[in-house]
Amino acid sequence: MSERRGRVEGKVAIVTGAGSTPGPGMATGRACAIVLAREGAQVLLADVDGARAEETREIIEGEGGQAAVFAGDMTKAADCAAMVAAAVDAFGTLDILVNNIGVSIAGNVVDTDEADWDRVLDLSLKTMFLASKNAVPVMAAKGAGAIVNIGSIAGSRGGNYVGYAAAKGGVNALTVDMAFSHGRQGIRVNAVAPGHITTPLLFSVLGVTPEADYRQRLAAAANLLGTAGDGWDVGWAATFLASDEARWITGAILPVDGGVMAVTPLMMAAGLRAEPPPA
Repeated sequence: MSERRGRVEGKVAIVTGAGSTPGPGMATGRACAIVLAREGAQVLLADVDGARAEETREIIEGEGGQAAVFAGDMTKAADCAAMVAAAVDAFGTLDILVNNIGVSIAGNVVDTDEADWDRVLDLSLKTMFLASKNAVPVMAAKGAGAIVNIGSIAGSRGGNYVGYAAAKGGVNALTVDMAFSHGRQGIRVNAVAPGHITTPLLFSVLGVTPEADYRQRLAAAANLLGTAGDGWDVGWAATFLASDEARWITGAILPVDGGVMAVTPLMMAAGLRAEPPPA
C-alpha cells in the first residue's frame, strides 16, 4: 500500500494567532499550524508576538515541515494586507486561511466596560474580517480556497462573557455570509466551534494550574464524553475542513465540544441524560 498523501499536501496556509499564551498545554492556533504542516502545507505563522510564532516555527521545522513567521497587528488593515502578501512572497500563493485570533473578558452587558467590549470585538471578530478581506481576492483569482474561522460554543449559549459571546456569534454569521458570497468563486468557508478545551489561555483566564484532577473534573462536568479536549482536537478539525476531503462542505459550524451542544446546561449540571418517556 502506498504512503498516504497529506490532507493538504502542496497547499499554502496562513494561521493567525499561531503563537501561544505562555503556560502548559497546546494552544489552538499553534495546533492548527502544526497539524497543517504535518499534513503537507507550507504555513505562514501570523501573530502580534513574533517570538511566540517563532516557537511554533521551530516545532514545525524540527518535524521537517516548512513555515515562516509574520509579526503584525491583525486588527489593522495594512498589517493584514502585508500578511497575505508575505505568504504569497514566501510560498507563491495562498490556499488556506485559518482565522484563530480571539480574547475573552468576563462580564455581562451591565458590568462590561466599553473599552473591554471594543477590545474583544476587535480581536475576536474584526481580525477575521480584515484577514479574509485580503485573502479572498488571492483565492478568487485562482478559483479555489478554504477559510476556517475558529469560533466557540459561546456564540450559541450563555456564559457571562457578553463581548466574547457577541463576537463568536458574529463569527458564525460571518462564516455563513462569506460562504454565500464566495462559494461560486471556489472558496469554501466553515467554522470550528470549540467547547471547554484545556489550553494555556483557559488556564490563564481561570487562574488555575492544569493538574490531572482538574482536567478530569472539567471534562466530566462539561461534556458527554467525560474526557478533556485540547488544542489538538481543534487543529485536526480545522485541517479537515481546509482539506479537499471537505470539498462539499461550506457554511458549516462544526462543534468540537465533546457533545456539550447536544444537551441543555441543566442536564449537564445534574449529570443527567435524556431518556424516552415510559410507554
